Amino acid sequence: TLTGACIVALGHHATGLMSTHNPLAHELLNASEQSSDRAWRLPLWDEYQSQIDSPFADISNLGVKGAGTITAACFLSRFTKKYNWAHMDIAGTAWNSGANKGSTGRPVSMLAQFLMNRAGVVTED
Repeated sequence: TLTGACIVALGHHATGLMSTHNPLAHELLNASEQSSDRAWRLPLWDEYQSQIDSPFADISNLGVKGAGTITAACFLSRFTKKYNWAHMDIAGTAWNSGANKGSTGRPVSMLAQFLMNRAGVVTED
């Protein structure tokens, strides 16, 4: 997702990472360190789920005030219960503004490193 809440929380220095599966989250954070493409894990506790409940529909795609990055991940989690999954909020890292306006390519290097690690590809430092 691209939430402004992630920029408030992490600025432009780290991608927000959320997962209900600890081993997957650790793999992604390891790839983040290896690739120097920073990510920071945010909590995805059950208590946040109630923030997207709706009296009018099955689910709301907007949470109540606060924890916008996390409630966006909560929304996605409602559709992924059968899977080990992770979600990244790239709002703060995917784009530059000002004189260097444009795409940064982040978190492509982290995801490439994650896939290489999964494939068992050894890279030279």
